[in-house]
Amino acid sequence: MAGAILAIDQGTTSSRAIVFGSDFQPISVGQMEFKQHFPKSGWVEHDPEDLWSTTAAVCREALERAHVSVADIAAIGITNQRETVVIWDRKTGKAVYNAIVWQDRRTSEFCAKLRKDGHEALFTEKTGLLLDPYFSGTKVAWILDHVEGVRERAERGELAFGTVDSWLIWHLTGGERHVTDATNASRTLLFNIHDNVWDEDLCRLLGVPMSMLPEVCDCADDFGMTRADLFGKPLPILGVAGDQQAATVGQACFEPGMVKSTYGTGCFALINTGDSPVTSRNRLLTTIAYRLNGKPTYALEGSIFVAGAAVQWLRDGLGLISSAEETQGLAEKADREQPIYMVPAFVGLGAPHWDADARGAIYGLTRATGPADFARAALESVGYQTCDLIDAMQADWSAQGETVLRVDGGMTASDWTMQFLADILGAPVDRPSVAETTALGAAWLAGSRASVWPGQEEFSSRWHLDRRFSPVMAKSERDRLLAGWRDAVRRTRSTSSQA
Repeated sequence: MAGAILAIDQGTTSSRAIVFGSDFQPISVGQMEFKQHFPKSGWVEHDPEDLWSTTAAVCREALERAHVSVADIAAIGITNQRETVVIWDRKTGKAVYNAIVWQDRRTSEFCAKLRKDGHEALFTEKTGLLLDPYFSGTKVAWILDHVEGVRERAERGELAFGTVDSWLIWHLTGGERHVTDATNASRTLLFNIHDNVWDEDLCRLLGVPMSMLPEVCDCADDFGMTRADLFGKPLPILGVAGDQQAATVGQACFEPGMVKSTYGTGCFALINTGDSPVTSRNRLLTTIAYRLNGKPTYALEGSIFVAGAAVQWLRDGLGLISSAEETQGLAEKADREQPIYMVPAFVGLGAPHWDADARGAIYGLTRATGPADFARAALESVGYQTCDLIDAMQADWSAQGETVLRVDGGMTASDWTMQFLADILGAPVDRPSVAETTALGAAWLAGSRASVWPGQEEFSSRWHLDRRFSPVMAKSERDRLLAGWRDAVRRTRSTSSQA
């Protein structure tokens, strides 16, 4: 078992840990959900201690279930929910406020003011991002300005800021390392993706003291050693990437033009654009796909805020289902002659609309509408939103040949959903044999850094297809469905966004 890797996958609703063998196959999994906090409409928070305690617990669980010696673990790789922010005391390690989650919209007015003052072009030029509450920087500013005494403590150098990877590494190393990687840094609105440094001008505009910021490392790098008491011996942390970039690596999308889409709480599609950042003309994000040996590789990204979360809403909000697995069977029973469109803008619309004030809506309801129709509409909304992203990508990136989408995440287990996705895209959808691609990406970063896993070329050659979903829907039907979807989105958009 020498050469095994422990991958931490800290997500929005649960923390997971997976032990991978040297053959890239998962050996064991530990998983634990944690509580979500919604203090106000549009606000989403986590207790930072929950993020750490569940992560430590699932690591121990995965190691125990794997029946491997800790001595066989060559390294740890970490992937995490991006844009979620924590600020903590450097001496005590205690957070000064709850973690503000990437879905949170409380800084909408601040973003609007920055746009009104003419600053968005500067942020986009330097970071590749738009001024939206989704990103970390305005969340940091909110905590500094709204939690008593925090700004003064930050300006005295007493506090540290980090995305979830930084928070976990701080605790894993006993406070020895305050670090992040280039992919997480690139999502903060504070990091210049061209110069690969924290940007003084942007920090000044957001009022964030640069003393709070972590050191930025490559994705495969030395992030420190874990405390000996955590797992029985110190383990090196050698790989870190934000979840969507880790999935890009795990899908072996190393060549320009390769596209992956991950379906979890939200949905995120990335296209590798190579050594040079591409500026989107269609409100996609320019971001760092990964940085290895000091050299960044860039991507265009489309971000959908609600994908699997729409199914969770059917379960937890409406009580129409008891488990996510029920949705496929229900969708198959839905009345195809009754077009229902769900626009799941529960926390606004992401790319390519970027409408923070939009809220969810359902169109086409009749007295005959039932749970099956709601289930179908929720699953179809994922396909429609992905189609919007792929259309924007194709407009920005003139790829040669047929677009093939590599998919991963929990929703890809539904054959019905993947077939609809292929149909509405009019393009093949490839599902890999190893479903845990996000964790696999983090594992490869760590394993390659530890020199126990192979390089890009061999790793890519060992990517295997589970199933290809090819489109079978007639173009006329596809065009009709997409026209209905676009009308539903138009009617859902906030008045201010259409002004």
